[in-house]
Amino acid sequence: MQDVAGKTAFITGAASGIGRGMANALGEAGMRIMLADIDRESLTQAETELKQRGVEVASVVVDVTKEESVFAAADATIDVFGKVHVLCNNAGVGAGGRFEELQQSDWDWVIGVNQLGVIYGIRAFLPRIRSHGEGGHIVTTSSMAGLVNSGVGWGPYNSTKYAVVGLSEVLYSELKGTNIGCSVLCPGGVRTNIGKAGRNRPADYGSSERKPVLTADGKEIDMTRGLDPDIVGRLVLEGIEEDQFYLFTDPRMEPAVVRRFDRIRKGFAWSARSRALVDSDAPGSRRT
Repeated sequence: MQDVAGKTAFITGAASGIGRGMANALGEAGMRIMLADIDRESLTQAETELKQRGVEVASVVVDVTKEESVFAAADATIDVFGKVHVLCNNAGVGAGGRFEELQQSDWDWVIGVNQLGVIYGIRAFLPRIRSHGEGGHIVTTSSMAGLVNSGVGWGPYNSTKYAVVGLSEVLYSELKGTNIGCSVLCPGGVRTNIGKAGRNRPADYGSSERKPVLTADGKEIDMTRGLDPDIVGRLVLEGIEEDQFYLFTDPRMEPAVVRRFDRIRKGFAWSARSRALVDSDAPGSRRT
C-alpha cells in the first residue's frame, strides 16, 4: 500500500506508546487517524496534540475486550471518515506472575486484550476495508515474546503474543493475492506504559494489582526503557508501504529466534530416533 496520503487508519492503544508512535508517523504521512484507547484522558490529550500538528484526527473510547465496543468504534470511524484503509491492532497488556500465583482473571484480562481484541478488530474492520475496493493493510502488534520464551512470569503475555503471530500468519495466507496487506509487529524493548496497564483494568477482570514480570534470572524488567515509540511508528509506516509481513524493531534478537528453532530441530532429531516411532508404522518411521 504505497500511497497512504488521504487514507484512514484506525489504531487501538493509540493514546501512548507504540500506538501513539504509529499515529504520529501515519499522520505525518498524510493519513487521517482514528485514535482508539480505553484511557479517555490520555486519548483526548493525544487527539489535541495531533490536531495541533495539522493531522486530521478523531478519537473514540474503546474497550477491546468487548466485541460490541470494537464494532461500535468501527461504525464511528466510518461515520467520521467515510472509509477505513488501515487497521492497527495495537492494544496490549501484561499480567506478571508464575502459574501458581496467577488468578483466572489475570489470564482472562490478558487474553481479552491481546488476543480477543485482535480477533474483534479483524472481524470488525476487514469487511469494511474490503468494501471500498481501494485496498488496505492490517498491522497487528505482537512481540518478540511471540517468537521466543521470555522467562519467568510471562505465561499470559507469551501465550497471547504467540497466538497473535499464528493468527497473523493465517490472515496473511488468506489475504494473499488481494489488495489488502498484512503485517505482524514483533518489537523488542520499547518505551511504553504497558507496565502500568493495570490502571485501566476493567473491574470485571478483578484486581488491578500488578505482579512483576521477571527475566529468566528472576529480575524485574524495567518497562520504561527501550526504543523511542516514534521510531517504531516510522518502521510500521515503512512496512505498510512496502507490504512487509514480519516487522522487527531489534535485529540483534535474531539469534534468540535461531536458538529456539535449533531446539525444535533437536526435537525432530530425537523423535526420529525414538524407539516408539522407529519400531512402529508411524509416518516417517523406518517401516513406512
